[in-house]
Amino acid sequence: MKSICLMLFVGVMSLTTVAFAQHDAHKATEQVATPEAQKSFDAMKGLAGNWEGPVTVEPPQPDMSDDKPVHVSLRVTSRGNALVHEMQEAGTPLDAAKYDHPVTMFYVDGGHLTLIHYCDAGNRPRMFARPSADGKSVEFDFSDISGSTNYGHMHHSVFTFIDSNHHIEDWTYMMPGDKPVHAHLDLKRTE
Repeated sequence: MKSICLMLFVGVMSLTTVAFAQHDAHKATEQVATPEAQKSFDAMKGLAGNWEGPVTVEPPQPDMSDDKPVHVSLRVTSRGNALVHEMQEAGTPLDAAKYDHPVTMFYVDGGHLTLIHYCDAGNRPRMFARPSADGKSVEFDFSDISGSTNYGHMHHSVFTFIDSNHHIEDWTYMMPGDKPVHAHLDLKRTE
């Protein structure tokens, strides 16, 4: 009986030591957001709400019409640690199986404001923010990607803050063969 109790005690102590070691290792790798990253993230969170506006695509694409407005929803989630950006053609039902519905997540990680775009093309590019000197825009530069790039991928994004009810989003998509397509969204708050 003593040997079973001793083995149980040693096992519990081993697990406790491992748990504390993992916790301390995680704490050692955590990085505090830089003031610039946190300021940019706070500005992005100020966009929470619903937005609509026209889209201009350059060069024009056969399956994208400039006369169809886009709807963008932004909401703060995860106790203020993440911002969800959802985009779809205005007036279409929320049916991701039938209509385009990319989702983008913003969060601060490793001291950087990070964007991951869950693309309808089946991939997930990650970008890091580069705030402007005047604080009126946040630019995201491509870092890396998960998933296939057979149909292209999102490569760059800029959010420009006009006022509390108006912002602009510029997205650059790289088509196969590294041919850029630029989408310019001029968005007004709807609620």
